Amino acid sequence: MHRALPQLLTRRDLLNRASGGFFGTALSYLLTQDGFFAAAQGLSRQAPRHHHPPRATSCIVFFMPGGVSHVDTFDPKPELTRRHGERTAHPREPSTQAAPGTLFGSPWPFHQYGKSGLPVSELFPHLGTCVDDLTIIRSMHSESAAHAAAALFMSTGFIRNGFPSMGSWVSYGLGRANENLPCYVVLNSGGNLGQIGGAPNWSSGFIPAEHQGVMFGGANSPVANLRPARGNEPVDRRQQLDLLARLNEMHLDQQGDHAELAARSASYELAFRMQTHAPEAVDINQETVETRRLYGLDRPNGPTLARNCLLARRLVERGVRFVQVFHGGWDAHNGLRSNHEGNCRGCDQPIAALLTDLKRRGLLDTTLVVFTSEFGRTPQAQGQGPGAGRDHHARGFTTWLAGGGVKGGLAYGATDELGHTAVENPVSVHDLHATLLHQMGIDHERLTFRHASRDHRLTDVHGSVIRDILA
Repeated sequence: MHRALPQLLTRRDLLNRASGGFFGTALSYLLTQDGFFAAAQGLSRQAPRHHHPPRATSCIVFFMPGGVSHVDTFDPKPELTRRHGERTAHPREPSTQAAPGTLFGSPWPFHQYGKSGLPVSELFPHLGTCVDDLTIIRSMHSESAAHAAAALFMSTGFIRNGFPSMGSWVSYGLGRANENLPCYVVLNSGGNLGQIGGAPNWSSGFIPAEHQGVMFGGANSPVANLRPARGNEPVDRRQQLDLLARLNEMHLDQQGDHAELAARSASYELAFRMQTHAPEAVDINQETVETRRLYGLDRPNGPTLARNCLLARRLVERGVRFVQVFHGGWDAHNGLRSNHEGNCRGCDQPIAALLTDLKRRGLLDTTLVVFTSEFGRTPQAQGQGPGAGRDHHARGFTTWLAGGGVKGGLAYGATDELGHTAVENPVSVHDLHATLLHQMGIDHERLTFRHASRDHRLTDVHGSVIRDILA
């Protein structure tokens, strides 16, 4: 009986079989990076998913805390000006702080801009040139006229703490597009964030902590502790994180699924990768002189918002899905003129520059830009004379959107002739959230998270997509 000789592999056969193994290893790595296996095991990290084709791959939200006066910026009221000084009989209501008082016509004239001819206050001469790219929603209304509650409502869809913010919902639903940068970044350009409740506005609430907003600073080094400590080389840091990951895995094996520990491990990994990639992303000195001048950074001590607008563009270019920018303190109970003139002067040119820059780079079509406040301000005056201001007002205010598949040159909805109440096509905060998610490829009714024995969502049990403003 003859023993069969082993069949020898040719060099071509060897390379063919080996390439299959390399392919499988690479595919496994990519699926792991996308969260495929974590999703299959029911863990918090999940593969990016779209319920329908997205029109926007990223979103930049400008949040103006304190309450921008709609009747002085984007919602002209000639009748209010005509009746300036008259007393009104609007009663104080739960959803507004408007009390009977003297009507206060806007101190600033409005001018028509662009092919659409939309009127914008002279407070925004630069943004006025961008109106053909804006959908101005003049019929927003909210459920609270208190700063913290109304800000939480705009940020999370609820007027109390403990719920995930809109950026966290986007992060949870879609995941990171760039493994080396956060999915959700928060920028503060000045103002008292404590007045509106602070960190709960970008919290992940009860969904995994890895989805909360990552706060970047506004100085020349936006990311704190980005540079490794002296003597702590990347190789050493990598070994430290690998050891920490093994210890965490041992602990997880003993404790079972622990979302907070898993999120902390993920944050360590992200921080390590950011030390390599984030310095380039936040280095606005790489921009041309012309670009820096466009945003207003050529001026001595260029405004913080100018830096953050340019930084927001650089972040969405690199795959950050959601950027939330806070700017100013618009709470003008008195001194309306000085308050709004100062705030508008700080944000008009930089935000207009961002829209222009996104458009010329071909990014505006896929970037949804939102400008909003937690509520508006009353048509009535607070105080008398040059120092008069306006009170909080939730029954009618203005939000505008640009890019990301929304129509341009459009004014949608309306408040009454005095700017007191949204009367035509009223838009709730839930409607705004539903529309934002829709443009990013998410059905707001299907993006849910099980908590406390019920399925939660950003829009609670409300909200409809504002289809009339979609291109």
